[in-house]
Amino acid sequence: MRKIPEHAKIIFRGILHNVHQWEQEMFYGSFQTFEGISRRDAVTTLGVTPDNRIIINYEEQPGVKAFISLPGGNSEGLDFLEDAKRELEEETGYTSLGWREWFSSDILYYEKMDWNNNFFIAKNCVQTDKPTDDPGEKIETKLVTFEEFIDITQLP
Repeated sequence: MRKIPEHAKIIFRGILHNVHQWEQEMFYGSFQTFEGISRRDAVTTLGVTPDNRIIINYEEQPGVKAFISLPGGNSEGLDFLEDAKRELEEETGYTSLGWREWFSSDILYYEKMDWNNNFFIAKNCVQTDKPTDDPGEKIETKLVTFEEFIDITQLP
């Protein structure tokens, strides 16, 4: 669900974020200026190999503490499935012919920012190429069992 109204004006265009402002009528007839941020949506893939192992990434990015993630990244357009396929192949070298849209989520639940993540499931993933290096990421892909995946995702 989009939180920034259609009539909002973009007052700043950034590389990743845009700042919007709009007038909103208050309860007793007065108006107030509201502000919100938007950014490109993201995609994330839960990839599963033919032997039922889950594809995960150990990632490092400049200025960010190392983290574990599922393959994904910024959407380049409005075809989220194509973006998910591209991200899976770029980050891991894996491809799949068994794709299913899973769900879309407002990942921040913050009323002043439009940003959704679109999740997909890719079955029978096979490695068809080497990952494509991105200068802003160091990624090591690993395959884990479902039990290992649950253990990894548990908070300390």
